[in-house]
Amino acid sequence: MLPSVSRNTLKRVSRRAPTSSPSPNSYTGPSIAVTVCRSQIHRQLSTAPSSRKSQIKPWAFTPDSTFRGNSTPVARCQHEAISHAKGKRRLVHMLRLVREMKLNGVQPTLIIYNSLLACTAEEGMPLEAWAVIDDMTAMGIQPDRQSYHHLMHACRWSPADTIWEILDKMKGHGIQPNEQTYGLIIKRSTTTESIELALQYMHELNSLGLVPELTTAQDVIRLAADMSLPRLAVEIAQNFEAHSVRRIDGETWMSCLISSAEMLYANGVEVCWQKVVRELNLSPDEGTCLSALHTCARHGLVDLAKDIMHVLRKMGVDPWLEHHFAPLIEAFCKAGRLKEAFSTLDTMRKQCVIPTIETARPIMEFLKQDVDRVDEAWELLDQLRNEGTKIDVVMINSILQASVVLGDLPRAVGAYKTLSDYDCKPNVETFNLLLVCCVAAKHRELGNKLLLDLKQAAIKPNATTYEAIILLCLTRPAYEDAFFYLEEMKAQQFKPSAKVYDAIIRTCVAAGDSRYSLALTEMGRCGYAVSTSLRQYVAKHNTVPLAKNDAHS
Repeated sequence: MLPSVSRNTLKRVSRRAPTSSPSPNSYTGPSIAVTVCRSQIHRQLSTAPSSRKSQIKPWAFTPDSTFRGNSTPVARCQHEAISHAKGKRRLVHMLRLVREMKLNGVQPTLIIYNSLLACTAEEGMPLEAWAVIDDMTAMGIQPDRQSYHHLMHACRWSPADTIWEILDKMKGHGIQPNEQTYGLIIKRSTTTESIELALQYMHELNSLGLVPELTTAQDVIRLAADMSLPRLAVEIAQNFEAHSVRRIDGETWMSCLISSAEMLYANGVEVCWQKVVRELNLSPDEGTCLSALHTCARHGLVDLAKDIMHVLRKMGVDPWLEHHFAPLIEAFCKAGRLKEAFSTLDTMRKQCVIPTIETARPIMEFLKQDVDRVDEAWELLDQLRNEGTKIDVVMINSILQASVVLGDLPRAVGAYKTLSDYDCKPNVETFNLLLVCCVAAKHRELGNKLLLDLKQAAIKPNATTYEAIILLCLTRPAYEDAFFYLEEMKAQQFKPSAKVYDAIIRTCVAAGDSRYSLALTEMGRCGYAVSTSLRQYVAKHNTVPLAKNDAHS
């Protein structure tokens, strides 16, 4: 089709060409020069010798009749042996092939011996593998490095001395171990969880100027991560990628992330999170994210904690719950960002998550370190209120709790009185904290006033409230009210703690009140054991010795 198109084009051009000769006045110099030049080039090409074309011949090579061919018995047997070596559990078929070769008088080659070694190695048959090596030597065929590698793999469950014997045999034949040789040795160590031996061989490998194989490095890294050695795992991974063009896969980096998060290793979590989430674009499970959040909380990694929260939301973990917010608040407090910790409590309320005093405990831990921090906390609450943030009662309770821990009763009472200024109402935790402070200060009158406020606020007391009231009553010589509140506590289906019974017994013993024996009996019925210190206290005050079955009567 292409020649016909060219002919048609030439016909059209010839028909359109002018038939008249050019005018004698017209300028024809350049066209004549071009025509002469073209004619000279054509003559040079036509007179050039054609011997150069005849000198170009195909590349000559000697064909290998044994390479993937079936023209000879040896070639056919090699091709079949290689196919068996590549397969799984093909030892029986390989033995049949060897028997057929023996019957037909076919001489085995190195390829066939290595294929037989590969099949025996896969089955984990060391005696048979050694027999193949001996047979090779008897036939005058020198085993190569691959032969010894198959032998090592076959002896993977044999004693460690076998590996050294194989290495000595290799070196005796002038074969030096390479990366794959050390990979087989290290694989044996990682399988038996011998991290020390694996590290020793890795160091020996590096001292020889060799870079471990990717699978070898990943096996050691995963073993270190599984053995709760995240720092070692991360350092091996970073060192490998720094000296090799190959990259550690995502599964191995995920193992490092999980191990680092479980062990609260901050640097490991930062490095692995960047690798796993940012570079490899993988999503950890929620448990790993929570462990990473706890690491951020321990070390004050606020930015990473925020990133983890966003990843949780992308994973579909929405809405966030209290155990998601609590580490974030702790991270803010560790970083000294108290204002953002307070704001997080407000965010929890907006998402219908009720914060508790335990949620805000990191705030208290931060404030109790210095009285000035307590004063600064009030300034931050004022700033938040001016910015339109609703002040939660848990925020004030955390400041109140810090004052209680500092033993500053006036500051604690002052925090209680400022609740109305922030449009907050006290809850049962507010009164429990104040009652605990009254117990420490032995301020019974303030405790009675707080009980009155508790009733007026229609707040139902809990077990902690009753326990604080009973302990407060025991601080005075007239402690009859303690028994009254104890009975009321049991009537409300609350089980008194061992601490309550211990305090009642000690008070009765000190006052010579025989009701201590009733308290001992009731303590045993609740399943509490009499402590050694309580037993010694009773004996010290010349009271009737305790029987051994008093604790469980």
